[in-house]
Amino acid sequence: MKFLEALGHALAIAGSMTWQILWALIFGFLLAAIIQAVVRRATIVKRLGDDGPRSLLTATLMGIASSSCSYAAVALARSLFKKGASFTAAIVFEIASTNLVVELGVILAVLIGWQFTLAEFVGGPIMIVLIAVIFRLLLRQRLIDDARVQANKNLAGSMEGHAAMDMSIDDEGSLWHRLRSTKAATSISHIFVMEWAAVIRDIAAGLIIAGALAAWVPHSFWVHFFFAGHPLLSKIWGPLVGPAVSLLSFVCSIGNVPLAGVLWNGGISFGGVVSFLFADLIILPILLIYKKYYGYRMTLFILGSFYITMVVAGYLVEALFGLLGLVPTSRHARVGEIVIQWNYTTILDIVALAVATALVFRFVRTGGISMMKMMGGRAADDEHEHHHHQH
Repeated sequence: MKFLEALGHALAIAGSMTWQILWALIFGFLLAAIIQAVVRRATIVKRLGDDGPRSLLTATLMGIASSSCSYAAVALARSLFKKGASFTAAIVFEIASTNLVVELGVILAVLIGWQFTLAEFVGGPIMIVLIAVIFRLLLRQRLIDDARVQANKNLAGSMEGHAAMDMSIDDEGSLWHRLRSTKAATSISHIFVMEWAAVIRDIAAGLIIAGALAAWVPHSFWVHFFFAGHPLLSKIWGPLVGPAVSLLSFVCSIGNVPLAGVLWNGGISFGGVVSFLFADLIILPILLIYKKYYGYRMTLFILGSFYITMVVAGYLVEALFGLLGLVPTSRHARVGEIVIQWNYTTILDIVALAVATALVFRFVRTGGISMMKMMGGRAADDEHEHHHHQH
């Protein structure tokens, strides 16, 4: 009976968080789908041939306009690398795709606070610059060549079918003209549903894990674990341990946000939350995919360089936001049980669900189900991106 009560408490907290962030998730994914629909990936790939500032800026912008699914981002980064992109540009794309996307910022603002959204978008470029510097100084050409040989073996990872799909609108004309077309509506609906399908597992896992931790782990444990009573030690320890917690959580992308809320309420430092959020690209399942894609030596190099940059970015963001007085003083992330009431959250959830229903209906009516069956596997031809033909 006690177990059932504890399980019910955890699920109630997970359900409460879901209700609070549902509208933000839907509208965030809708905005991301609109961006992906008008950004033509094929015209950008050829500009990623080196690790110069312009190529890395292009990789960053392309990542922002791409999928927020970490598995799809990793698969697409390999595809870019195989097609001639520099390894640094491919990795920068990966970082931007999972840490600088619209939907992540929206959920952070709703669940934890706007300061964390700002920190994510300040810390992301810092991490990209640090990665570029480390790769320029320490990454040897022989290791890159070995990684390219391994990449060309085409060993399957995860979500490769989804990563290979380019569903942008092919029509010419102005941005507004393209968005008003029926093709745009179809493309947006397909991208919206496919993105949800790609990350729903991680979002659900993140909410359930966060609910369990909030319900079952005593607050005193987190206070001691994060040295919450020692301000200086807490700021040093937080960014060091944040990526380690993320690595062991098995949750990536947006699914990490509810858990970040639990950790923030528990006493982890501001910089610790930032480094934890950045670490979605070094969780254990993705490390195993790196080993398939690039070999174990490059995997270890990625893990080490990512960890260093995540920790340093956490320290720098903490210091900068501290100087500007932007570090929140209260710890009230919305990760507890709530009573559903008739308020703005309920109204926004209803509107968002209506929009999502319309998009799903168009997705089904325009051949989306057949595409859905291909998204989890590998692309039929790695050199040929699947182009969506709108109806």
